[in-house]
Amino acid sequence: TDINERARGSPNGNQKRCDYSPSCEREEVPTYSTHSPVKRVKLLEDVLENLDMTLTITPQLINLGLSQECLCEVWHQQAVSRLLQLIELPLLEDLLDGEVASRPPLHGSSSNPELLYSPNYLDREVLKAFGEAQADEWMTGALDCLEFLPDDLVVEVSRGLSSCTHDLLQCKKLLYQVLVEHYGQIQKPPLLNNCFFDIYSGISELLVNGKMERALEALQLSVKLQDSRSREELRRLLRFMVTAAKPQEMKVHKEIENRIAVKRAFSSAIIYNRRLPKGKAGLMVLFMMDNYSDLFKIPLSLHKTVSERIRNIVNGTNPDVVTGITYNLRVGALAYSESSQKTTKEEIISLIQMVQESPKFSAKDKKQLLGQISKTHTEIFVKYFGNKLSNVNMLLL
Repeated sequence: TDINERARGSPNGNQKRCDYSPSCEREEVPTYSTHSPVKRVKLLEDVLENLDMTLTITPQLINLGLSQECLCEVWHQQAVSRLLQLIELPLLEDLLDGEVASRPPLHGSSSNPELLYSPNYLDREVLKAFGEAQADEWMTGALDCLEFLPDDLVVEVSRGLSSCTHDLLQCKKLLYQVLVEHYGQIQKPPLLNNCFFDIYSGISELLVNGKMERALEALQLSVKLQDSRSREELRRLLRFMVTAAKPQEMKVHKEIENRIAVKRAFSSAIIYNRRLPKGKAGLMVLFMMDNYSDLFKIPLSLHKTVSERIRNIVNGTNPDVVTGITYNLRVGALAYSESSQKTTKEEIISLIQMVQESPKFSAKDKKQLLGQISKTHTEIFVKYFGNKLSNVNMLLL
C-alpha cells in the first residue's frame, strides 16, 4: 500500500498516485501558508512527541497533511514489523491482512435520539452516576465494566443494587456474579482477536522460556493491533481483575485465593482458542494482570519507528528509507505450500543420494535407510529412481 498516496489527496478530495521520486517531491508535499518552515518543524515534533494509541486524527496531524487512514496504516505496519522481530511466525497472511473488524458501538452511546430516553438507557445512566459517586476501587472497576454488558444484565444489576445500596458486600457479590455470568461464556469471541492466534502462541512460548521483557513488548504490540472497543473493554476488565485479585478484597471463592479464582473466571473472555493449552492461556492472563500498568503503553521501539515514518511522509522523503525494520517476504498460503513441497522434495532427493554414495554406510544400512525413505516418501522415491525402481526394489527385499 502506498502510504504517501493515502496521506495526501488532490484538492477535490480524490486520491492521486504519486510514487516517490525527487522530481515529484514539490508536487506531492503540500505547503501551508499558516506555518513558516520553523513552525512546521516544531508542529511536527510536538505531534510526534504526543503520539498515543487512540489513532485519533487531530487538527495538528491534518495540518501536516496526514489522513486518518494513513495514520492507522502506519501504526499497524510498524507494530506488525516489530512483532516479526520478536516472534517467529509460521504464516504471515493473517497478521499482514489483520485489520480487525470494528465491533458495534457501546451500549448507551447510540446517536439515535429515540434510544436516549429508553428505560435501558436510563438504567445505564443511573449506574454510571452511581459508579462516579463510589470511593471504593473495587466497585468503580466493576461498574465501569457494565458499559460493555447487554441491556438485560444491566437492568438486573440496576434493580439488584437498588435493594442493597447500604450493603457494600452484597453489592459486590451481585456485580461479581453478573460479570462472571457475562464473561464466562466461551461462545463469545475473546477480547484478544483470534486472527492473531499465532502471536499469542509465540508470546506464551516466550513466557514459558522466561523471556519476560520480550513477552511484555509483544503483548503491548498485540493490544495495539486490537480494535479500539476491544482494547478499552480489555483495559477495564483487567483493571477490575487486578483489583478483585487482591487478597484483602472480598473473597470471591470459598476455597481458592482471589488471584487464581479471578483468573479462572475471566481467562476465556480475554484469550480462548482450542489450540492453546489452558495452562499457557492462564499464564498469559496472569502475566497481563501483573503488568497491567505497562500493558497499554506504547513500546519505545514502536514509538520510534512510527515517528520516523511519519516524519518521512510529512517531509516528502521515501517513508521506507529509515524505519530500523527488516521485513520478512510476504508469501501466500498457496505459495508457501508449493515452496514447502519443493524444499521437501529437494531434501529427500539429497538424502537418497547421500545414502547411496556415502562409504560410511554398509550395504545393510543402505538397504534399511532406503527402505524407510521409500515408505515415508513413496512418491518422491518412485520418481527419483524411475526405470531403476525394479532393481532398487530387489535390493530392498
